[in-house]
Amino acid sequence: MEKYNFDTVIDRRGTSSMKYEGLDAVFGRHDVSPLWIADLDFAVCPDIVKTLRQRLDHPILGYFACPDSYWNAVMSWLERRHGLKTEREQLAFIPGVVKGIGYAVNFFSRPGDRIVIQPPVYHPFRMVIEGNGRQVVENPLVFDGDNYTMDLDGLEEAIIREKPTMMILCNPHNPIGIQWSAETLARVAAICRSHGVTIVSDEIHGDLVLYGKPHIPFVDVSDDARAVGITLGAPSKTFNIPGLVSSWVLVKDPELRRDFFHWLEVNEFSAPMMISALGAEVAYTHGEQWLDEMVGYVEDNIDFAVNFVDRHIPGVRIIRPQASFLLWVDFRGLGLSQNELMDLLLDKAHIALNDGTMFGAQGLGFARLNVGTPRSVLATALEQIREAVVNMPARVSTPDAINR
Repeated sequence: MEKYNFDTVIDRRGTSSMKYEGLDAVFGRHDVSPLWIADLDFAVCPDIVKTLRQRLDHPILGYFACPDSYWNAVMSWLERRHGLKTEREQLAFIPGVVKGIGYAVNFFSRPGDRIVIQPPVYHPFRMVIEGNGRQVVENPLVFDGDNYTMDLDGLEEAIIREKPTMMILCNPHNPIGIQWSAETLARVAAICRSHGVTIVSDEIHGDLVLYGKPHIPFVDVSDDARAVGITLGAPSKTFNIPGLVSSWVLVKDPELRRDFFHWLEVNEFSAPMMISALGAEVAYTHGEQWLDEMVGYVEDNIDFAVNFVDRHIPGVRIIRPQASFLLWVDFRGLGLSQNELMDLLLDKAHIALNDGTMFGAQGLGFARLNVGTPRSVLATALEQIREAVVNMPARVSTPDAINR
């Protein structure tokens, strides 16, 4: 029997929500439906709120001593949900996955070093690399019109040619929602280990693999992966608690982690914060039913969106994801330039979506849509897109239209 209600529309304005309060800064207007940034419009598991409220009822908020029960909750979750066995010394706290990527970039590379990414991909990868004075090496995903795959031969060629020191992997992939196979991940690990490349694997969407499929942790696929792999994960997307800023880093290889974990510790980057650890512990311990019901609701939202677009919005289609609540939407059939597309969505449909080109040039003609919202909100947004598309002025679509 279902316990949680995800249909309730919750007013988030006035709560310092980036999704809502950030509209003016990012889109130049606030009178649009925000289906962009990757958090959910669902009430979090009540046990999380209850635990935090009970602690905050105490009148003293002193220095925090992180209990062993937090780490036991993390390790138990990874084994129970993903079959990934870990030891306490293999894990460290980090205040956010993107920060963890930044820490790894600064520790394992030097200014001027090259780092591989696979666009279209989560845009902070590029920001962290370039912002820290490193150079991006692109190994773009291959799109056959229906599905995306890795160009593994191209990856090895790029590594041989550019001699990068690191690669940032997205597993599952954001924005496309691919859960990479064990065979693909093992091949990536073998290539990188043979050329001395360290891999940082962002697995923040790993708990959100859909339709009963398993998440495949990178470090669990081979000895090569364990030798070169640094895994970053968090309960933030899983349980809709990004505001608690709770994440972890897992490094299996003792040589790889020894100096890195020491560096994190002496700089106090790995000191858990009170609400971060308490919220994560109760989520991992008591949030499983909430998560399972939420994922089922998101699956139904995805099905609803795919069916609606296929039936009612000509020239548009959705790349069905294998993980996460984010949809990669292909608008290229409309024959619009990227500026025209974003104007259509923002000014005509009154919907705020992520511009596909923020994930790389390979996102031309695409946008990212967040379906982690009540179905009534999603249905209204899709209808607004439909109306905007069918009321577009007639035009002749040309193959290079989206390049203008």
